[in-house]
Amino acid sequence: MNSFVSLRDLENYENAFRADRGSRAAMHAVTNCGLKAAAKNEESIKNVRHTFSLELKQGDITNQKQSGRCWMFAALNTFRFEVMRKLNLKTFELSQNYTLFYDKLEKSNYFLESILETAGEPVNGRLVSYLLTAPVNDGGQWDMLCNLIRKYGIVPKDIMPETKASSATREMDALLTRRLREDAMTLRRSVQEGASAEALQQTKQEMLKEIYRILCVCLGEPPKTFDFEVTDKDDKFFRDPAITPQQFFERYVGLNLDDYVSLINAPTADKPYHRSYSVRFLGNVKEGRIVRYLNLPIEDLKKAAIAQLQSGSPVWFGSDVGQFSESENGVLDTALYDYGDLLGIADRMTKADRLDYGESLMTHAMVIQGVNLDEKGQPNRWRVENSWGDERGQKGWYVMSDDWFNEYVYQIVVNKKFLPAEDVKEYEAEPILLEPWDPMGSLAD
Repeated sequence: MNSFVSLRDLENYENAFRADRGSRAAMHAVTNCGLKAAAKNEESIKNVRHTFSLELKQGDITNQKQSGRCWMFAALNTFRFEVMRKLNLKTFELSQNYTLFYDKLEKSNYFLESILETAGEPVNGRLVSYLLTAPVNDGGQWDMLCNLIRKYGIVPKDIMPETKASSATREMDALLTRRLREDAMTLRRSVQEGASAEALQQTKQEMLKEIYRILCVCLGEPPKTFDFEVTDKDDKFFRDPAITPQQFFERYVGLNLDDYVSLINAPTADKPYHRSYSVRFLGNVKEGRIVRYLNLPIEDLKKAAIAQLQSGSPVWFGSDVGQFSESENGVLDTALYDYGDLLGIADRMTKADRLDYGESLMTHAMVIQGVNLDEKGQPNRWRVENSWGDERGQKGWYVMSDDWFNEYVYQIVVNKKFLPAEDVKEYEAEPILLEPWDPMGSLAD
């Protein structure tokens, strides 16, 4: 057999295609309509309906626009739920620009500290090359937002509203990335020249002062105190004057962030279930808690999510939203596109295979706000709040089939009171450290 495509091989391919009437019909459909339109399964739209036996009430749909802040939007949407409930509000929104500002600042420091820590590694080695790839991108993880809130609190959106740069972060990110790569070069060369630890830290502080200035120019100055003013559903005006962002979180959200844990479903051979995991060089606040996950079977994630929904609280989750999804009707379903019948191909990959071979990983965070349980109490579809505005999906809402949950949901965050005591103990155990490029180190954006 040849190692190359011969003319005879090519002739065989052509003859096989021309002899297959179904392939020719598929060619006409796809060349005229496009691949997804030709493969779209309308039965999926009918079967995955926007009706749910358990549905939480939420405020207006939010919009992250041209930014990778889905993890922030999703988390802040779970927090605003508490504010609305406490203060009898129809809708409310927290400032994603405020958390963005401090995330960029803290990520810059985390990156520069990582550069100092790896100064003895070759600049073209895999580790340093990986660190230089995206020093300060928009993506993040639940634990990273918790670190920001513990340190800086949160504020209402009208206290630090969106700017052009926060709603479309590409230009700002490119500038920050360029500066940080130059800073990395300077620090590494200073180490090679024998600079003391104190001198290196002084140099780093000057670099961070520059980063802070850039962030203020792009995003505005973050407030230290503010007057919280709001009108509730009954037109009653409320004011809490001169409070700090930390006080706002404590008074009007009031969640103990230490009670919330990240569960993942990564059914790969290298990650046994019921073990705790973390990822090297993944974080933002250097002195904050590490990103930590407990790997469990997918059914355990569902049980915990349902329990939290039944208690009246939404669920932050991370998934691969680009797989078998459609925004027109707001559908996430593995049966949405029938590529098998259209192209005569079979999907041979399991969820573990897709992780191992780079076909899938967590790319986007959203919020589960409801579930439909069948007559046996089993879930068959889930209500999803997205952060892409109200022009996508059903006025911003999506419906996720249970099969899609099985295949493309990778992470949820729940209160540990909804877990067996043994699971909590496993989560708190010393984590296994994964490499920075492990798929479980991906950031939702």
